[in-house]
Amino acid sequence: MTTQRAYRKFESIAANSRGVWLGMSNGAAKADLESTRTKIFYGLGSVAFGVKDNGFQTILLPFYNLVLHIPAQLVGLAIAIAFVFDAFLDPIVGQVSDNLHTRWGRRHPLMYAAALPVSVSYLLLWNPPHWSMGAMFVYLIAVAVVVRTFITFFEIPNSALVAELTTDYDQRTSFLSFRIFFGWFGGLGMLVLALFVFLVPTKTQPIGQLNEAGYGHYGMWSAIVMFAAIIISSLGTHRFIRYLRKPQERKMSLLEYGREMLATLNNRAFLILMLAIMILSLATGLVFALNYYISSFFWLLSTKEIGVLMLAGFVTVFFAFLIGPIASRIFGKVKGAIVLFCIGYIISIMPLVLGLMGIFFHPGMPNLVWILLVFGAISGAMTIGASIPVTAMIADVVEDSELKTGRRNEGLFFAGNSFLAKAVTGLGLFASGVLLWAAGFPTSAIPGKVDPGIVHHFALIYLITITVVYGLGIIVLSMFPITRETHQENLRVLAAEMAQTQEPVDMGVIR
Repeated sequence: MTTQRAYRKFESIAANSRGVWLGMSNGAAKADLESTRTKIFYGLGSVAFGVKDNGFQTILLPFYNLVLHIPAQLVGLAIAIAFVFDAFLDPIVGQVSDNLHTRWGRRHPLMYAAALPVSVSYLLLWNPPHWSMGAMFVYLIAVAVVVRTFITFFEIPNSALVAELTTDYDQRTSFLSFRIFFGWFGGLGMLVLALFVFLVPTKTQPIGQLNEAGYGHYGMWSAIVMFAAIIISSLGTHRFIRYLRKPQERKMSLLEYGREMLATLNNRAFLILMLAIMILSLATGLVFALNYYISSFFWLLSTKEIGVLMLAGFVTVFFAFLIGPIASRIFGKVKGAIVLFCIGYIISIMPLVLGLMGIFFHPGMPNLVWILLVFGAISGAMTIGASIPVTAMIADVVEDSELKTGRRNEGLFFAGNSFLAKAVTGLGLFASGVLLWAAGFPTSAIPGKVDPGIVHHFALIYLITITVVYGLGIIVLSMFPITRETHQENLRVLAAEMAQTQEPVDMGVIR
């Protein structure tokens, strides 16, 4: 029997059994689970952490550094501490999510519980009291930890849903493309609003990037958007709770849970993927934190001009949404991601490389913003598109692990990914503050009034650093062992084992 035939038989057994109990046909269940509507509701939740990620990685450092006059290295350290604290919480939330038993399933109770605390704490982050430098440092750490703690209670269970909604190699990429699309779209949307609507020059503050009140307004509207995204996504996927996996309830001690966590995460494919994501996340943390400085101090762009560059992100994300799944289908997830990463990165650094060499690109040149916009749109579509199959690889590890351990730990694997990504992105933000300090950037720097030698030195270090880090990440990613063929073989073996045990109920309606 071929892999496809064996697995289709397995699907039929599981889906028909569940359909009889729920009064729903196999075909209707599949159509609803894999519909575009389902993918939209699933993806909408990522708006919340897209807003959070863009805020933390793009304008939080300059807000506390340039506006509130906290030294860059202290701000970077505070954000890094919050990232690391949050990262260590992720595996715990993942394990809790995998083993939670309620009438609302394993994921949704945690998702609903996150909505209000996330929104309130994010509002407080952008409306800090005017205390001493030491007190502000502690305040930033405390509030950032609260924000990132509660977003984890939504992000981990929500991301784990994809491995339960479908086991199909390409459908998983499709689901994750919606998730990444909405995450980027939501984050960019709020960032563009900040640059065009909130961070505008006033009579008392002629430089939009230094408008403190604008950051407060950004925080308020971001909190509203995050709350709405979490609630809508949770309600939109609520009707599928009865189709999701319901593992046997087990009573275990905390020590036993810890041992099981470590045993589950000790998976070769997962460890390789996590190392690659860890390195790539370090580069991402550097890029997000320092691009704002590159635009403001190297290219000498105004707030509105930076906003124009951000507008390109909407087109970028749309094409990434299309390119990622296509590359995955043509090349497979690993090769597709590597091809897109390499093309995108080469295009992204060209303007800065030529600018440092004094060839063609220079601050103040005619149509500079539109030229940078084109380069940014093309490179962004490639690199964001590459992240779609990379994220989908995590779901494929679930079946690989199930064959070895006999357990399905969707939440734990996505939490492990989130753990490393957050910890290392936090390290990237800390490194950004250190890099600014090492380059001699003044704490209260004003665009156009910083020594050009300092700016040139900073840009050169930035370019060399991210090139080396991205290169290492791509090399490690190429070692990921699960391909389309190995995934299908994993499904075939699981189907055979399920047919022997005759316990299809646990698999739910899947495809």
